[in-house]
Parts: sequence; structure tokens; C-alpha cells
Amino acid sequence: MKTIVHHLAFTCCLLLQAWGQSVQCDLVFELDWRGERYQVGAEREGRRISRCDYLLSQFALQKEDGSWMEADSSLIALISHGEARNRFSLGTIPEGRFQALRFVVGLDENTNASDPNRYPPEHPLNPQLNNLHWTWQSGYIFCALEGHSEQDLGFLYHLGNDSNATEIVLPLELDLEGAQTLSLSLDLAKILASLRLDIRETTSTHSRPGDPVATTFSQLLGQAFAIDAITPGIYHSPQANNPLHPNQQPTAEPAIQRHFPQPDFPADNPLTHEGVALGKALFFDPILSKERNLSCASCHQPEAAFSDAGMAFSEGHLGGKSTRNSMPLFNLVWHREMFWDGRVQTLREQVLHPIEHPDELALPLTEALQRLNATPEYPTTFAKVFGKAEIDGDLLAKALEQYLLSLISQESRFDQAMRGEVELTAEEKRGFELFITEHDPDNGLRGADCFHCHGGALFSNHTFANNGLDPTFSDLGRAAATGLESDRGKFKVPSLRNLTLTAPYMHDGRFATLEEVVEHYNSGVQRSPTLDPNLAKHPETGLHLTEADKAALVAFLTTLTEHRFPN
Repeated sequence: MKTIVHHLAFTCCLLLQAWGQSVQCDLVFELDWRGERYQVGAEREGRRISRCDYLLSQFALQKEDGSWMEADSSLIALISHGEARNRFSLGTIPEGRFQALRFVVGLDENTNASDPNRYPPEHPLNPQLNNLHWTWQSGYIFCALEGHSEQDLGFLYHLGNDSNATEIVLPLELDLEGAQTLSLSLDLAKILASLRLDIRETTSTHSRPGDPVATTFSQLLGQAFAIDAITPGIYHSPQANNPLHPNQQPTAEPAIQRHFPQPDFPADNPLTHEGVALGKALFFDPILSKERNLSCASCHQPEAAFSDAGMAFSEGHLGGKSTRNSMPLFNLVWHREMFWDGRVQTLREQVLHPIEHPDELALPLTEALQRLNATPEYPTTFAKVFGKAEIDGDLLAKALEQYLLSLISQESRFDQAMRGEVELTAEEKRGFELFITEHDPDNGLRGADCFHCHGGALFSNHTFANNGLDPTFSDLGRAAATGLESDRGKFKVPSLRNLTLTAPYMHDGRFATLEEVVEHYNSGVQRSPTLDPNLAKHPETGLHLTEADKAALVAFLTTLTEHRFPN
């Protein structure tokens, strides 16, 4: 049996700037692999780390007399190396000499049990930001280490539950009289070698009670940190205190149900009733198409949850065909990137692309603006909404953005059940149980394992994943936008809401029914180097769901449809 030894060093830079009798402390994190800088997704020694995220809390420095000076107890740090989220501030602390650094990988019990949807959009504990919450179960994932080992076998180590919060205490000699950089390392070899990734039974842990892998993971994590060096350095970071404050909601922002994450409506384009109405008029107006015969709604029909009902590929200008299925349009305020491949960062930028695309509306933006400015009504309406009668591309995009951000879907039977207003049937409850249950037959769990990618009230983690549709790819997906081999075959994870309205399914519309979708995950997943670890860890023979199991899953998925949407 081959012993697998990895070394992953993460460098934490503690930079301190004198401020009177106090100094400001900032932490900066990097990943290394055997002493060399490592980027998530790169291959080293036949291994790839696809995710390395963790939550840190309870920071403190030990004085020479042995007492501890603790940082603000509300400070929580989210480190996500794949998202380049790797720095934060400890705030200001008094000058002095210190002999140890202490922090916890995890959270205290009260914070771990708190409602994740109370946190503002940029707070580290907002579940939409961190993707580290157990969703319909309870509590956070303290550390998520995921990737592929040999033969593309996926592994997932998810450390959670209060008993597994891991305290780290590191000795140091630190004199806070000027700017300094404290470099730390996390030796992943001490974790991965002992967890033996070449054995299928130990390729995952979700910290279930009595799970020995979780206990071992916590112990090894506690031994893997070390301080490498203290060197001079100056770094100015923004203050990263984590205030809890309600969003200031303009009049037209939809009221969001409490079981949803807090949204982040754009501050520079507040929703107004007039602005939403203007965007809606533009969305349905064929003036934005070359031949004045198509509108945005032609391929995004309200009755189909703003998808193209029954069409794998939409038909645009002069019969031109899209190359991917038209995505439904709802709950866009929580989306981070647009299109199936995420090539556009914002909704405001995205809305202009279909207007100019030669196979969609095929109208150059300059011509579209000339048409709008020549109408008797649009300049007057734009002046009322934005204070400017001359319509430009930015104002057109803002108007469409306002309308699309108003499309919130949150009133399905499932939502009503979560609020205690209705009760799901026994079969629907069984489907939900399968949905949120890990598939780990070696430990007696035989679920459908859907929640990793489709957990939470939004039923999507809004990341990009290869879900095993093909062993090779004619459509490169996310890789076409990033140029990264590690993104080949990855597409945006769609929401499962309103599924009964949005067939056919997948980026290429290959599945006509929900039954076909369920069977794909049950027995049809194709392996490839970028297959999502959540699927790659499953047996090659599939999940072996029974016919009753599959029917229950479909029954549950139908409860996610809001039949009155968008009314």
C-alpha cells in the first residue's frame, strides 16, 4: 500500500503598525506545498486540493507573565484560499512583548448554534459567503479540505460539531514595537499521511458523533501549525471587525423570508418602484432586438420561472441558436457570477450581453440606445428614475438590473412547511431525508448526498462544479472563461427551486425529466479528473437507490416549485 505524504504550508503574516500606545494587527494567509507557493487546483505529486477553507476565532496573545490578552470576542475570520480571501485585521492592541499566539479552528457553542441568516452579506458567518454551514442540519463546518487523490478518487474532510473545535497554541518571541510579519505554516503532510487517502473508508468525514476520522482530523490539525519566522513588514488592511447590522432597505426591495441569507442589494442602484417598472417594460419590449420581434422575455418566460420552456437551446435572431440552455432568472441578488461559465462578474454587466449577441437579440448597443432615446416615453421615464433623460448603457443596465433583482422566489410548499404552515407528505419527507443525508455505506449511511452542492434555502452554493455528465468535454465550461485545466467541464450549480417549471435540465438541456436527473446521479456519473469530490468519492457502481427512494426524491423536488411565481 502506497503511503501518501503531502505537505501544505500556509503562511500567516501578522503585520503590526505602531499607533500611539497600541498597534494594529493584520493577518495574511498563503498556501505552500513543501515550501513552495501553492494555488488551489494545481496538481502536486498526483494530488489536487480543490478547496481549503476554514473559520478561525478566539484570538489571543500571551504576555510574558503568562496572562492572555484576548482580541475582540466577536472577531471571526473566514479563510478561503480558492477565493483568494486570505487577510483580515485583529484590530488594535497595546504594545508589549508576547510569548504565544492562540486561536481556535472553529467557533464557540453559542455562535455555532446561531441562526446563520442573521449575518449581513459580507460577514464571515453569512452562509452564502462561506459555504460552510450544515444547511438544514445545524452548525458550521470549521474546516473544509477537499480534493482528489490517485485514480481521481475524491476526498472530503469536513470538520464540524462543537466537540471538534480545535485550539491552536503556538510559542513565539514577539516584541510589538514596530511593524512585523509573523509567518506560520500548516503542514498538510501531518494530516493527509495519517488519514491515508488511498483507503476508501477514510476519504471523507462529516464529523458525525463517534466518527474516528473526525477525531483524528482534529488532533492532526492541532499538531500541524507552526511559526516559521518573524520579519519586518508593513501592510495596511481595512478593519475587519464583523458588525451585525440590518441592511438599509429602499422601498422597493422585496421582503426576504427569515430562513434565507441576507441579500446584498447594490448600494449604487437602490430598487425603487419606478425603477423596477422601467426595467420590466424594457425586459418585455422587442425594441431591444434587431428585427423588433424578440425581447428578453422571449427566452426567459415568466410562466417558466423565466427560463425557455421546453427548449434545450433558445432561438434568437434569424433562427440563431444558443449554445447553452437558458437559465431561469430568480433570486439573482445572491449570485456572484453570471452565465453557466461565470465569465461575467455582475448582473449589471450580464444584461447587456444578450442584446448584442448575434444569435440572440443581435442589436449593437449604440443602436439600442439611439432607439430608446428616440422614443417619446423612455427618456422621460429614465429622467424620473435616474435624474437623467439621456439614456446610456449604464442606465439601461441599471434599469434591467432593478427589475431582475426584484424577482424573488421564496413561497414554495417547502418554504411554507419550513414556516409550519403546511406539512409535507411522508414521501416528500423521505425525499428530503435522502436529499440531506451523506452517502457513506461504510458507516451505514445511504443517502442521495444532494446537499453539498444544493444545500440551504437557495438550493445552490453558486459555485462551479463538474457533475459527471461526460468523461471528456466538447464544451469546456468554466475553463473557457478562466483558462484553467482544473475548471474543465465545470458549470454553475443551478438552484433546484422551480424545477417543475424549468425543464429540460443541465447546461445543455440533455435531461427532459426530473426522473432522468435523479438517475444520472444514481448510476450515470462519468469520471474525469475534475469531477467534483462530492461525487468522486461515491462508489463507481453508483448510489444504488431503490425505486421508492428515487420516487421520494422527485416528490421532494416538486415541493420546491412556487406555482404563483412571479406573481
